[in-house]
Amino acid sequence: MQEIRLEFFLKTSPAVLFSRISNPSGLAEWFADNVEINGKVFTFYWGTTEQKAEILTMIPNVSISFRWLDMDPGYEFEFQIIQDELTGDVALIVTDNVDEDDMEDTRNLWISQIAKLKHMIGS
Repeated sequence: MQEIRLEFFLKTSPAVLFSRISNPSGLAEWFADNVEINGKVFTFYWGTTEQKAEILTMIPNVSISFRWLDMDPGYEFEFQIIQDELTGDVALIVTDNVDEDDMEDTRNLWISQIAKLKHMIGS
């Protein structure tokens, strides 16, 4: 297993960005076709495919991490929001743990998905 860490700059506030990465309606705008939540478990739908992830940690307006429930322990992903104190620039850090064979495809998928997110928030 390898860790991928990607950094994206977005023209938005941490609160607006956090709503897009931490609630079902926000995630359904860019990450999956549909998202449902039951307690701490999010169900993501892509066409006829469904995958469940549990929230591991959540710090409002700062970060949220998930663990895929249908995969071995360690397959987790995290969104972290960092705002530069001087410039006010907002960065989204995406960290994902993937199989070594899937690194390039996963990197490209995140780049594509975050491009959708940027479009949705007008960034």
